Amino acid sequence: MPLRVTLLGTGGSAGVPLIGGADGRGDWGACDPAEPRNRRTRSSIVVEQAGRALLVDTSPDMRTQLLDNAVPRIDAVLYTHSHADHVTGIDDVRILNRIADRPLQAFANQATLAELQSRFNYAFRPWKPPGFFRPVLLPCEITPGDTTEIVGMRVRTFDQEHGFSRTLGLRIGQFGYSTDAVTLDDAAFAALEGIDTWVVGCFQRTPHPTHAWLNRIHEWVVRLHPRRTVLTHMGSDMDWAWLTHNLPEGVEPGHDRQVLEIEA
Repeated sequence: MPLRVTLLGTGGSAGVPLIGGADGRGDWGACDPAEPRNRRTRSSIVVEQAGRALLVDTSPDMRTQLLDNAVPRIDAVLYTHSHADHVTGIDDVRILNRIADRPLQAFANQATLAELQSRFNYAFRPWKPPGFFRPVLLPCEITPGDTTEIVGMRVRTFDQEHGFSRTLGLRIGQFGYSTDAVTLDDAAFAALEGIDTWVVGCFQRTPHPTHAWLNRIHEWVVRLHPRRTVLTHMGSDMDWAWLTHNLPEGVEPGHDRQVLEIEA
């Protein structure tokens, strides 16, 4: 059964453009504001298979992302980690609860669930029907290295180094997703071995302490040999046209609203 992956957002923690700029309409850095694919909301994806939809992270832009991409419903949520740009859309989950008419499972590793339950404790309290006047999430702990069935999809997760913290990467069939990582260990490469399409975070052109950069992505791609590599979590020096003309064959910049079709 094929997978449909929608890139809801492909920007870094501050998006592109950043707040500010000489005229107050945004700091675009090296990105051309006339190129619509340079306008990036915070990183998140939806994976769909057999009519079921898994949301990966609830970014602060989640409401507009789901509307812009015509996503009618979500069946479960997986969190890669607890940083603000990946979780603070959590309050809008209440509308997803209303559509599904039930609490939604929230999958994450132990540390991420603990942080979410501390910061957003109201979202994890038991549901008292009828109605949803707050988000209602059911915590589901997953251990990196395990394969977990989530809304009918077999999701293999793996640990990633994010500088001062850890994140979850994931694999579903021939699709891999690795946002917010600066180092991948042998276990991560083993989990990704043989993938067809890899969406991977690449924040900027030069080295960064917590995010992969262009040369590091090149090293990873040489090791993995995916057919297609799509960059996400990009900052304001990652101009779409420049990347398109300078990346090697098989590697491309992603953009918000991009849809990938992958054979499972």
